[in-house]
Amino acid sequence: MRRRPYECLLAVALCVAIIATGLRIVSAKHEARQLFAELEALNREQDRLEVDWGRLRLEQSTHATHPRIEQLARSKLNLSEPQSEQLVVIAGARP
Repeated sequence: MRRRPYECLLAVALCVAIIATGLRIVSAKHEARQLFAELEALNREQDRLEVDWGRLRLEQSTHATHPRIEQLARSKLNLSEPQSEQLVVIAGARP
């Protein structure tokens, strides 16, 4: 039995479609793996940045304490507490 020309053409077209589909599946899986690896790297970076942010907030709160500010004012700016005769009390009008 002899095949008709369109049957051979159809068989070739189906083979090409199957191969193209397979290549697209492989490509999509590869891309998904690459994106997952990138996502994991970004998650690790986010975790590292959150740790740094917490450390910086702790450091900022340490530098902003009243005793530290007073110590810096005394040592670097040569400030001291005013004497009682240097204080001026202003009585304000009450609403």
